Amino acid sequence: MNNPLLINATLPLFSEIKPEHVESAIDQLLAEARLVLEEKLQTRKNYSWEKLIQPLEAVENKLHKAWSPVSHLNAVLNSEELRAAYNACLPKLSDYATEMGQNKALFHAYRMVAKSSDFPNFDVAQQKIIRNALRDFRLSGIDLNEEQKQRYKEIAQEHSRFTSRYEENVLDATNAWKKLITHKEDLAGLPESALAQAKQTAQAHGEDGWMLTLQFPSYLAVMTYADDWTLREELYEAFTTRASDKGPQYPDQDWDNTPVMERILALRHEKAQLLGFDNYAEYSLATKMANKTDEVMAFLEDLASKSWRQARVDFIELKEFALQSYNFGDLEPWDIGYYTEKMRRQQYQLSQEEVKSYFPITRVLPGLFAIVEKLYGLQITEISDFDSWHPAVRFFSIYDKDGQLRGQFYLDLYAREHKRGGAWMDDCVGRRKVDGVVQTPVAYLVCNFTPPTADEPALLTHDDVTTLFHEFGHGLHHLLTQVDYLAVSGINGVEWDAVELPSQFMENWCWEQPALALISGHYQTDEPLPDELFQKMLAAKNFQAGMIMARQLEFSLFDFRIHRDFDPEKGGRIYETLEQVRSQVAVVPIAKFNRFAHSFSHIFAGGYAAGYYSYKWAEVLSCDAFSLFEENGIFDADTGQAFLSNILEKGGSEDAMNLFVKFRGRKPTIDALLRHNGIHE
Repeated sequence: MNNPLLINATLPLFSEIKPEHVESAIDQLLAEARLVLEEKLQTRKNYSWEKLIQPLEAVENKLHKAWSPVSHLNAVLNSEELRAAYNACLPKLSDYATEMGQNKALFHAYRMVAKSSDFPNFDVAQQKIIRNALRDFRLSGIDLNEEQKQRYKEIAQEHSRFTSRYEENVLDATNAWKKLITHKEDLAGLPESALAQAKQTAQAHGEDGWMLTLQFPSYLAVMTYADDWTLREELYEAFTTRASDKGPQYPDQDWDNTPVMERILALRHEKAQLLGFDNYAEYSLATKMANKTDEVMAFLEDLASKSWRQARVDFIELKEFALQSYNFGDLEPWDIGYYTEKMRRQQYQLSQEEVKSYFPITRVLPGLFAIVEKLYGLQITEISDFDSWHPAVRFFSIYDKDGQLRGQFYLDLYAREHKRGGAWMDDCVGRRKVDGVVQTPVAYLVCNFTPPTADEPALLTHDDVTTLFHEFGHGLHHLLTQVDYLAVSGINGVEWDAVELPSQFMENWCWEQPALALISGHYQTDEPLPDELFQKMLAAKNFQAGMIMARQLEFSLFDFRIHRDFDPEKGGRIYETLEQVRSQVAVVPIAKFNRFAHSFSHIFAGGYAAGYYSYKWAEVLSCDAFSLFEENGIFDADTGQAFLSNILEKGGSEDAMNLFVKFRGRKPTIDALLRHNGIHE
């Protein structure tokens, strides 16, 4: 059959991809890849970049361009048939990766290239690719005996299967819960925009009334505004027990991630020990900026000690506010967001709903594009004729100041059923250059904002705006690369604890008045964001900053400890460890039924295992990097050019610390992070 995954199209043919295309395409491409590898290894000792590395990169590129749209569709347009096809390919791809990583002939070929007389003449990116590859061979078990190699392969397969199952359980549990409200007074406190969205959701399901779901915009609106505490409690319990052994959905469906999490941790630990590491945290750091687990723990605990006291004060003030202003004592977890919003309104006369009215997507998106034009001289134009997976998706091209096409990206902004929650950027096509021809990089930018209604454009909270800027920062990192080799172009090959630098860096412009003038305007009148409202936002910027910092440190310490301290004899001790971490850093009460870890996809199904601390470390880098713009001007073209040429264009072609020092002139310090968060030592 004519398989759209095997056509060498510039962009994926999303509308033509069917589940039945997936497995046959991957089978064919893997077979081709194995043949090419066998053929290239026949050259024996006459290995070179052109005869070995470049042909293998071409094979990897072809495979990635077929698998990327499949993986993406599985996340944004999930169905039983596609899920089955996706899962059928996971062990095949895992086997192929293991074979490549444990191929001694290939390892020796790379070593010969590294020792060749040509190697000193390679450019920096080529040398980095060879060094990374030799490191990755060892991390893939090249030094293991045959029995151990077989076990490594089994672990890789099983781990892939279980992480996919974890994500599916979260998605299914999220989609399954719905609550229809037939009396509007039961939703007292919810703003009109949230009510309109709930009504639109009900209509989409053929119901009259207002439908609440566990999609994040719906959940957040209830937790922030609903006057009925029993409704808040009901949604909180449903949300925090998703895919667990507790809550309203258990034991109706087999979505419990408890055994899945235990198995994932055990497999990771076994893999790390097989490779000679004490634990998975040690293994994880082999590809990161940090060198030792003690360094990471010291960094997190130092940050915790600097912020815990302020977090405690933040929470005491919230409790006192609820008691004095509303005669409400003993705050429960489902009361925190509600009274936080009340307190924000009273202390700063700042309403999130009022702020939203000044951030319609119709102003935010063009404003974001204007900001990067000022910083980097970019021109971003929308393409209307393209193949898509959903009518709401948009597509754009980025041109530099010389009119050169630098990259393209899909934008999928709104929450819907059968779409994974959260926000992310992913690699659709990576940049490479062969025989003078550049393969244009392409990215997916995905968010889960509240969709537009029939009468109004999508209105973004300021948090939504920073999320969009964050993901766009990732996108720029991938799309503006000038590296010509796939393995280290864009986000490829970047140390994981540096990969959040460009994304968190972009968030800073969401707080600067000249930038806000570009991204804001009332959705009805186009009136600019009033200075009075901006001053209130600024005054409230670090409202509860201590509590927010403590929460992020809780996630980071929990993640690192369950991977560092795993004991096969005792199991994962997941909630035991979480309780210990909370006793150290948490200030907000947690419900006994809360099963947060059961839907912590970042570490159990994403790439952040023993690496969630990266968000905090990258925040150190991003705040320190932005401080140079604070010194020189937030739209200073020379500083923008320096960030572009030293960070964004270099991808993973050099060590992240070296690139940071080239931009900043020194190593990073924590001072700017504490200042930006209003935390005083």
